[in-house]
Amino acid sequence: MLKKIALLSTLAMCMGSTYAYQAEVGAEFSYYDAEYVDMTYARAYALDGKFYLQAVEEKDSPLNEAAFLNRASNITGKIVYLEAPNLRTNQYNVGIEYFIPNSNFYLNTQFEYYKEDDDLWDVESSEKVYTAEIGYLPTDGLLVAAGFTSTHGDFVEDHAATLRTKYIMPIANMDLNLEANAKFGEEDIYYGLATDLYLNKTFSVGVAYQNSNSTLNDDQQLKLNVKKFFSPNISLELKADFYEYYERYGARLGYRF
Repeated sequence: MLKKIALLSTLAMCMGSTYAYQAEVGAEFSYYDAEYVDMTYARAYALDGKFYLQAVEEKDSPLNEAAFLNRASNITGKIVYLEAPNLRTNQYNVGIEYFIPNSNFYLNTQFEYYKEDDDLWDVESSEKVYTAEIGYLPTDGLLVAAGFTSTHGDFVEDHAATLRTKYIMPIANMDLNLEANAKFGEEDIYYGLATDLYLNKTFSVGVAYQNSNSTLNDDQQLKLNVKKFFSPNISLELKADFYEYYERYGARLGYRF
């Protein structure tokens, strides 16, 4: 079976410099090394999918950025299940990204539902997060977006304004993705920076940093990732995230069709 997939992928690359796809699915496994008394470790399993309203053509751009550079509107979904000693969580995400035709405007809306069962404290809790954005693309490869996020849960009630930007630029014989984001909450301001260097069209290395002006140290995050496309439709991504009280190591296998 693997030989057939490899043969089909090779034929697709030989038939021309472009490859079109309209959907992507992924499976991810993560391992958490934690210092919490009730969660010394955790394992998470995730499935995600994305459907594009029109086929996305991969041309001379980095394969990982083809959809964004094509301004491809899409519908996304993700399911995450995490298990740890005395703890289980379920997370569901759905969203829509819409690039308005014949214009430079962009709309984004996301919904997230999170449910946690804590056996140690005998507590069940849930949380809902709504996000909406409007963006503008003044030039190819550049997006500036602003929006609003609202969180409603058993132990939290928060509203915040959001701002983010994304820019893809050529550099020497490579490509560089630069991202920045900020969330202005009712009490704290959260901010982050991220960059991905595409050494070629199929391989990238990235780093991201998140923090806030809060006195709590657990807001600080450092994330590293490496992603490789073995063919136009098969990719593998390795991740390492470092937080104040735990570390996360993960791998995601993606398939486009």
